[in-house]
Parts: sequence; C-alpha cells; structure tokens
Amino acid sequence: MANPVEQLFDHGSYPDKPQAMPNIVVLNERRRAALQEIDNAPFSWFHVKVCLVAGVGFFTDAYDIFAISIAATMLNYVYGGKNVTLTSWQSTGIKVATPVGNLFGQLIFGWLADLVGRKRMYGIELMIMIIATFGQALSGQAPAVGIVGVLIVWRFIMGVGIGGDYPLSAIISSEFAATRSRGRLMTAVFAFQGWGQFTSSLVGIIVVAAYKDAILAAPYPCVVPVDYTWRLLIGLGCIPGVVALYFRLTIPETPRFTMDVERNIDQATMDIENVITIGKHVEDDDAVITQRIKAPRASLADFSAHFGKWENGKVLLGTAYSWFALDIAFYGLGLNSSVILSAIKFGGGSAGRGTSLLVYQTLYNVCVGNLILSVAGLIPGYWASFLVIDTWGRKPIQLMGFSVLTVLFVIMGFAYDKLIATTAGTNAFVFLYCLTNFFQNFGPNTTTFVVPGEAFPTRYRSTAHGISAASGKLGAVVAQLGFGQLVNIGGTNQFVQHIMEIFAFFMLTGIFSTLLIPETKQRTLEDLSNENQETYISGAVTA
Repeated sequence: MANPVEQLFDHGSYPDKPQAMPNIVVLNERRRAALQEIDNAPFSWFHVKVCLVAGVGFFTDAYDIFAISIAATMLNYVYGGKNVTLTSWQSTGIKVATPVGNLFGQLIFGWLADLVGRKRMYGIELMIMIIATFGQALSGQAPAVGIVGVLIVWRFIMGVGIGGDYPLSAIISSEFAATRSRGRLMTAVFAFQGWGQFTSSLVGIIVVAAYKDAILAAPYPCVVPVDYTWRLLIGLGCIPGVVALYFRLTIPETPRFTMDVERNIDQATMDIENVITIGKHVEDDDAVITQRIKAPRASLADFSAHFGKWENGKVLLGTAYSWFALDIAFYGLGLNSSVILSAIKFGGGSAGRGTSLLVYQTLYNVCVGNLILSVAGLIPGYWASFLVIDTWGRKPIQLMGFSVLTVLFVIMGFAYDKLIATTAGTNAFVFLYCLTNFFQNFGPNTTTFVVPGEAFPTRYRSTAHGISAASGKLGAVVAQLGFGQLVNIGGTNQFVQHIMEIFAFFMLTGIFSTLLIPETKQRTLEDLSNENQETYISGAVTA
C-alpha cells in the first residue's frame, strides 16, 4: 500500500491524508537548507583541492592541444618529403582531429555525467588522454600505414578524453563552490589552460635546445634529431595527467547530484556536512536508503519540455552559439600560431636555405614566438577575468570581449598589408595579436566556459555544458578546415588578412548571442535553473 506522501504525488491532492503536506514542506526546507550550506560555505582547503585537481586536467588539455602547433613544424622536416612540408590536408588533419574528438567527448561525457554521476566518470577521461598521448609519442609508420594517419587516430582519441574534461571539471567545481566565489573558482580552474599552453612552448624550447648539437651536425632536413624532439614534446604531456589521476578518482560525488538526481536527500545532507567540516566524502556502504524524494527526473520528454520554453531554450542557444563564434577565432589563431608567426616573419630563421642551422633557428623561433604570445596575452587575460568575474559579472565581460575583438580583427584584417610592410608595422601587428589573445581570455573564452556550468538544472547541467562546449569545438573544426584550405589562396599565407576579417564577423555575431544569456553572478544554481524551488520536491518514496 502506498504511503501518504506517495499518494499525494500520485493523485495531486490530499483530501484523505492532510498530514502528508507538512512532510513535503519539510523535505523542501531540508533541501534548501542543505544547499544553502554549500552556497554560504567559507573558502577552504577542499575548494583549493577541487581547483587543483580540475585545473591540472585543463593544464594537460591545453598542453596537448596547442603543442601540435609547434610539433606540426617539426613534422614538416621529418615527414614532409622533398618539399620538407606536410600537405595542407595532412597538416589540417593532424590539427583538426583533436577538436573533432573534443566534440564527441563533450557530448558523450556530458550526458553520462548527468546519467551515472560526476564521480563515476571523473578520471576516465584523463585515462583516455594519458593513453592517447603516450600512443602518439610511440607512433610509427609502415608500407600500409602512414604516420600522419596514425597520429590523426591517436589525436582523435585524445580529443575524446579532453572533451570529456570540459563538462566534468566545470560542473564539479561549480556544484562545490560557494555562490560568492563560484566565478573565481571556475575561472581559476580554466586559467590552468594558459599555463598549459605556456608550458608546451617552454618544453619545446628546452627540447630543441637540448638537441641543438645533434640538429646542427645532421644533414638537412635533420630528420633523426627532429624526430626525437616532436616525440618528446608530445609525450611529456602525459606526466601531469598521471599525477592528477589518483586525486580525480577519489574526489567525492557532488551533493547536488546525490540529492537531485539520485534523489537521496539523507546521503546528500551528510556529504555536505562532511565536505564542509573535514573536506572528505564519507559513505556508509551498509547504510540502508529509507526513502528517495520525488523530484523532476531527466528524460527526453522532460528535456524537450524544459528547453522547449523560450526562457530556458534561449539560454542554451546563447551559450552554445557564443562558444561556437568564439572558438572559430580562438582555435583558428591558436592552432595556427606558427603560421601567423611565419606570415609576419617571426617564425623562421635567417640562415641559408637547405641548411641545418635554418632548421634549428626555425624550430627555436617558433617555440619562442608561441611563448611570447602566451605570456603577453593569454595568461594575463585569464587572471584579469579572475579578478572581476564575481563583481563585474559574466555578461558584461563577454559583451566587452566580443566588442573589442570585433574591432581588433577589423584592424588586423583590413590594415594587414600596411602593418606587415614595415618593421614598426609588424611590431604593431604582434601587439594587436597579443591584445586579441588577452581579450579572448578577458572575455568570452572564460565566460563561455563558466556560464554553462551555472545556468541549467542539476539533472541537465553537465549535458547542457557538453552541448555548449561541443558547439565551440564545431567552431574550432570549421575554423581549422577553413584556415587550412584558405590561408594559401593567392600564395603562401596570402589569405591571412581575409581570415582575420572573417573572424571579425563572427565576433560581431557573438555580441548578439550574449544578449540571450542571464547574468549569473551572486545567484545560486537553483535560482538560475528557472524552476520553482519551493515545491521542487513533490513527494517521497519509501525504499
């Protein structure tokens, strides 16, 4: 026989059991009080741990993604044949494989994290990244298998793991954070991406310098020593992932998932108390679940009903398209930084053609150029966002970023020929390029990561973040395919200026998509979900 609370849910009224009403009120009050403890919790060592564990993953992500910009130049010498350069399709394939993998990983892991839990999936994506990174470093070729094809497969697999890291790390840091500092915590996690990109350039410099004598002693194009350099550069990327793996596998489930998706309010309440007081998750394997709450459950019909309302659907549209527009420029520039550096005569060497010295100078200068771009724009941009994201807000930062980027790309595109015609103009172009990096990160690159981790209900938060991030990677794929096939129209690097103009158009469209998203600063995740929290729990079932 159904208990009174279950009868209330089933019949929608309680004429025969008026005593059931207080039970529902109490359950909703317990839920709100428990979540309020997280929202008002003081900053603690546990928050630092979450930041570091999630951040190391993003460090590894960025290292693995952007190291290929340097490695592609090395691969030209090793596998480029007589022309000492990969074909445009080979170079594009190697670079685009990871964003394609990201797209699948973000959708799959985003959905799974809402289905089976954040904790159960966290660490699996890192294992995939480690194995695929190691596999790339050991890749070879045979008469029936080319090295480029092997690398594309491994980089796709690695991309799936990296893609899974986006929704998982965003949601875990968001759901554990206090309301007043949630933006800073999520930004600090994401900012590790800048250090990963910086480190890939630094490791490139160290590896190239270590093999300097071998490169100079080898006959052009220095195939053997350069083959060592790209394998070390890529392979070393798995080290931080290995270090972080244990901590990811032991991180606790978020109380919000336990409460709203597993519907176990007793375990969630205990988790919150333990995490806040001792920073650990304690679960009694012998404990008997006496009741589960009745609350909205994830399903295709419920998903359609929730996002079918314009007030909810417009938020997903805004986060998804904003990320799409941003990544067209972000990855179009980032994955092709060596091309940009060469176009402005900052990525080559001064030695004679066909000499070993030219090989060394080219590799060294590309690494140094990427390092300068990281320090001059990328890293400061992340931390500028960190300082103001919880006071100024996400939406103003994103609007400002897209607006400034539109202007910068218009200048870089339409004034390109005049800028690179003189030394002073080239220096100005490099300065503008660094500014674009700065305002991408002190702008939409940070906020497009943060807002989807806040603006949706718990049961769809990871899925919606995965959809938004996958839209971004679709933009990265479009940019990479477009960049790779357009850049040499009319001659080597002759189309760069028009690519900048295309980027300006997409930055302009990002301004309008930003208007669709809500301001999330200093608002609880439950308030942002657009669902009535007073009657969120509609009953309970005795287990």
